[in-house]
Amino acid sequence: MPPGITLAAATPTLSAANTGFMLICSALVMIMTPGLAFFYGGMVRVKSTLNMLMMSFISLGIVTILWVLYGFSAAFGTDHGSLIGWSSDYVGLSGIGLTQLWDGYTIPIYVFAVFQLMFAIITPALISGALADRVKFSAWALFITLWATLVYFPVAHWVWGTGGWAFDLGVIDFAGGTAVHINAGAAALGVILVIGKRVGFKKDPMRPHSLPLVMLGAGLLWFGWFGFNAGSWLGNDDGVGALMFVNTQVATAAAMLAWLIYEKIRHGACTTLGAASGAVAGLVAITPSGGSCSPLGAIAIGAIAGVLCAMAVGLKYRFGYDDSLDVVGVHLVGGVIGSLLIGFFATGGGQSDAKGLFYGGGLTQLWKQLAGVGAVLAYSLIASAILAFLIDRTIGMRVSEDAEVSGIDQVEHAETAYDFSGAGGGTAPRSAGPVQEAAAQTKKVDA
Repeated sequence: MPPGITLAAATPTLSAANTGFMLICSALVMIMTPGLAFFYGGMVRVKSTLNMLMMSFISLGIVTILWVLYGFSAAFGTDHGSLIGWSSDYVGLSGIGLTQLWDGYTIPIYVFAVFQLMFAIITPALISGALADRVKFSAWALFITLWATLVYFPVAHWVWGTGGWAFDLGVIDFAGGTAVHINAGAAALGVILVIGKRVGFKKDPMRPHSLPLVMLGAGLLWFGWFGFNAGSWLGNDDGVGALMFVNTQVATAAAMLAWLIYEKIRHGACTTLGAASGAVAGLVAITPSGGSCSPLGAIAIGAIAGVLCAMAVGLKYRFGYDDSLDVVGVHLVGGVIGSLLIGFFATGGGQSDAKGLFYGGGLTQLWKQLAGVGAVLAYSLIASAILAFLIDRTIGMRVSEDAEVSGIDQVEHAETAYDFSGAGGGTAPRSAGPVQEAAAQTKKVDA
């Protein structure tokens, strides 16, 4: 280029490749919510299986409608006071052109909106694991509605919305360490401090009823997380998304191995539940940090998260809060670890030029990460506790003790996960042979 001449920046045009890629990533993130349902569903006792599945599935319905009506506008509309967004064109997604691009990118606004919708869906679903066995389904549905409106949409704007205070401060959150995992983990802690413990906590055995279901859920989460993480760069033009994809795999593997090693040393066995939980801990920790660290850094982040989250899940017994399925121990602690370690492992060669302490950047980025982590944690915990308190004092948050003991599935959903009545054994009649079956059908017809 001749000296003294500056070319105008090229105007982004719609990229069919990036658009197709982001639609696939959106579908991958969507499948994470059913995956989470299976993961949680296998971890509870058999009498709570369906309720656990439904607590995730209902989020697919409620949050989708809220997102279309006003959620996308509140999270990603024009900034107001660095705290909330709002754009009338986004209300009802009614003022958006088919090929209108998301500002600065090569994908349509509709594609960005549906991708972010899947994040909004899974975040409140994550909370449900802490509340297993004891929450009214109607109260949970109301909580999701209020929490998404008053907590998730504003926090998403803080962290990712143009003009949001954390975004402008330079807090790095590639795909949801603060907005998703710390947000959900802190909310879980706030709610369980209000509603209290399960009947029999620390007395009755509350073991997972189906570890194969847990492993299936973990596998779906791991698979979908590639869309969750790599898709958050919104394109494939500069290699950052590819770096995030690699780091997602690397950190997850490291965390799973670290958790199992800790288990073997501490408890003498490597469990399937530990493998699944360790993998999720690694996925959580790399979510905010994977676009700013190297693969070697991802190994370190995953290993640290695997050990510390494995240690953290036992804190509920020491401090007496009943986090049923370790949402606090894995998502809150893992999100905090991944977010803060950016201040140490950011290379300056990934998503931004910000460098961590180990790469000559000093403590500047660490302080920014601390500000983001602290603000989201405090806001979500307090707001969620207030919402749970108000719901509990109005319609009631918990089922009755009798309902909890007899089984929340039957009480809340009039169903059970498994029907053993025709499974054979005991006094159940044997299956009829083909001759007897044909005779029985003839009698029915004659009748």
